[in-house]
Amino acid sequence: MREKMGKKRSRERTLNPHPFLAEHPTAVSKNRTKPPKRHQQQEQMISTSLSDKILKEAFKQQKEIVDEENEEQNPAILNLSAVQLPLHDEEEDIDDFAGFSETQSQFNDYEINEEDENLLEAFLSKDAGPQRTLGDVVAARIKEQDATVSSEVRPMPKLDNNVIEHYKTMGKLLSTYTTGKLPKGFKHIPAMACWEEILYLTEPEKWSPCAVYQATRIFASNMNRKKAEKFYKFVLLPRVREDIRKHKRLHFELYQTLKKALYKPAAFNKGILFPLFKSGNCNLREAVILGSVIQKMSIPPAHSSVALLRLAEMDYCGTTSYIIKIFIDKKYALPYRVLDALVGHFMRFLEDSRVMPVIWHQTLLAFIQRYKHELRKEDKENLNTLMQQQRHYLVTPEILRELNNSRNRGEKEDENMLCSPVSVINKTIEEDRFDIPEVPMEEDD
Repeated sequence: MREKMGKKRSRERTLNPHPFLAEHPTAVSKNRTKPPKRHQQQEQMISTSLSDKILKEAFKQQKEIVDEENEEQNPAILNLSAVQLPLHDEEEDIDDFAGFSETQSQFNDYEINEEDENLLEAFLSKDAGPQRTLGDVVAARIKEQDATVSSEVRPMPKLDNNVIEHYKTMGKLLSTYTTGKLPKGFKHIPAMACWEEILYLTEPEKWSPCAVYQATRIFASNMNRKKAEKFYKFVLLPRVREDIRKHKRLHFELYQTLKKALYKPAAFNKGILFPLFKSGNCNLREAVILGSVIQKMSIPPAHSSVALLRLAEMDYCGTTSYIIKIFIDKKYALPYRVLDALVGHFMRFLEDSRVMPVIWHQTLLAFIQRYKHELRKEDKENLNTLMQQQRHYLVTPEILRELNNSRNRGEKEDENMLCSPVSVINKTIEEDRFDIPEVPMEEDD
């Protein structure tokens, strides 16, 4: 009887006489192992203020799209002498470097061997002049047109005083720019007839790396090939070379700028690649960094063929072999004219008494391995003669083995090779050699 009474009392102590009243909520065990079900979770509604911000941003982006379409349909030249532009853009930049500071990420992925660097210096031109900048070109043009300013170091172009002060002030802002809004008047520069003089007023050599990237992004999208080529040659290339010379590496955002510049491959070739190697003083560090950009980006085959043809015909400066090898390793189907030019490039060193760098031998090996079946019989005989004069104890035997175990241009494959996967691929390349479709620029994985 006592046991029953004890159980009854303990049961009464644990029962809740008012289970549905809010003042006495039901106790929940803290040691619950199962996660609550979806319908048991409390869903929070978006606040009114946050909803207004989302709608406001959506309307802003829609307005940007409409404005860009109108500008493409009705491009207008801005009258600088009559309009005073605000210093800041009212709209936010949608493609900036938020999260990266000017001193944060610098390109340092590649180790440079000092022995290779010293060996390649023997092939660099000692008579190469300094790199010309946009300031040098515009200042020389102004001095030719006006003899009264010939003694000035940095003469001013004949523009409205308000325009001059406006863009000089803009240049000071660009020298400290990191992220955020760009000056509104800067985006109108590609549409101006005197865009070189306007850029000259902003002093591009003093821009921050972030400003250089943003300028390249805008100009590559809105300038034609000739204008973009001039910007690459006289603004971007001198800035990149100066940064590499000063820091022994390239700033992260300048490296990203080179990748962005490749979205206009013809302007990139004529404004950066060809002037750099035509100067005759492109060092190994510059070649490695530029080669990394070319290696990571997908370039249309036609532009790659033009680049190889021009590089093969230029005066050799040592580092030329490095870039040629980068293009060869991309494994494009090349026209016979380019292949013949590359053979002629290597045959130039038949009677050269200098010790060729290892990269030269490696480039020749990569060329033979990739295109050995597309070379003429006389080309292979000449290359065999070349190997008697220019030898490397490790690379040369491989080159000779590849040459002597390959068919000549125009010869058919052996019957045993007709059904092999490699023969099918080579046949497809030969059929499509002169009809290569242009592909959009995309970054390789």
